[in-house]
Amino acid sequence: MGAKHGRGLLVVEDDPGLQSQLKWSLDGFDVEVVSDREGALRHIRKQEPVVVTLDLGLPPDPANASEGLAALEEILALAPDTKVIVVTGNDDRENALEAVKLGAYDFYQKPIDPDVLGLIIERAYALHDLQQENRRLAAAPAAARLGGVIGTSSQMDRVCRMIEKLAPTDVTVLLLGESGTGKELLARALHDLGTRARKRFVAINCAAIPESLLESELFGYEKGAFTGASKQTVGKTELADGGTLFLDEIGDLPRSLQAKLLRFLQERVIERVGGRSEIPVDVRVVCATHQDLESRMKTGEFREDLFYRVSEVTVQIPPLRDREGDPLVLAKAFIEKHRGELGHKVEGFTGAAAAAIEAHPWPGNARELENRVERAVIMADGSLIEPDDLEPSETREDPLPLNLRQVRESAERQAIARALALADYKVAQAAEMLGVSRPTLYDLMQKFGMK
Repeated sequence: MGAKHGRGLLVVEDDPGLQSQLKWSLDGFDVEVVSDREGALRHIRKQEPVVVTLDLGLPPDPANASEGLAALEEILALAPDTKVIVVTGNDDRENALEAVKLGAYDFYQKPIDPDVLGLIIERAYALHDLQQENRRLAAAPAAARLGGVIGTSSQMDRVCRMIEKLAPTDVTVLLLGESGTGKELLARALHDLGTRARKRFVAINCAAIPESLLESELFGYEKGAFTGASKQTVGKTELADGGTLFLDEIGDLPRSLQAKLLRFLQERVIERVGGRSEIPVDVRVVCATHQDLESRMKTGEFREDLFYRVSEVTVQIPPLRDREGDPLVLAKAFIEKHRGELGHKVEGFTGAAAAAIEAHPWPGNARELENRVERAVIMADGSLIEPDDLEPSETREDPLPLNLRQVRESAERQAIARALALADYKVAQAAEMLGVSRPTLYDLMQKFGMK
């Protein structure tokens, strides 16, 4: 059968002759043999083998399948991922099908053909490995799959999973968040993961362009439309045809332009400034703002009908201070980015600097953090950044929950995130920092959804 697989195969069989035959013919696997239900359950509890072959005719009533079927149910209750291959008599097809209904992976009828049984076992291992890999990918932080987005916190993971689900659609998305939280990065992720990725992503900041120029910037203008309009010019909306139009800081869009944007969103046609013809444009629209649009609607500064057009789906991006463990993760990524650009050999942070990063509220969010890290890379005298290199100005004191379990779990999660970041995600090194064994750290990571 070839080399050992390094994975356990449990054979549950009461016939001594068949035991020897199976152990000899399946020598390419790490075979353990037991003869009854109790032995099988003891082995499952201790070793959790990937694959089990189970004879349905077990003592004390080997002529009946009841003991084997009971063993099957108990094995799957203890270890649901185990692939159980039931072995039955040549005329026992009915019980074999019953076993499959109860959750057995497959069945095999005697007499034993080692090559065929070995092939079934190989397939069981392959399926198990595939399922484990799918779970690993599903459990991985969604940010890891979005280009440019960095984060390991559960808060950011939820946002990124929303982005992944929205990307293949054409719904208009409104991204809400403070300045510096990465709204444009997420808008680009919506584009890059969607069906329009091969077309243009065109961004326009509604707060950065004077009101007198914003309409022509959005919709373009015809030759002679105003003084200086010496040629026909295509606007950003038309330029994005087939792709994505990102309207940043839409909360600052002048009231005079809100009606024209609303018409475009409803009818998907534009008119250039000074023009008379309607031009159809096919774009996916993503908007973003740090403004409280509901408050601006109450004061009449933002049209209610436009709000409902731009917010078919709203994504709330958490500020950096609410993203557990992410400040240090981002800070390390910014070191990697800027030390190469600046030609410095800074490798990380001292413990005190890491604590300062975690304690600072970062009102400017990731943008402020990146600026501080870039400065620190320049100012650091050695290979590690000190607190003074960062110049953090204030710390935060979050109100603690009264529930002791919540306090303990929050502290544990923050300590684990910090240790992993400091250890460059080497679990053994992080476990040593925390004073726990590697299996204990893996268990805690799983408990808190940290992959």
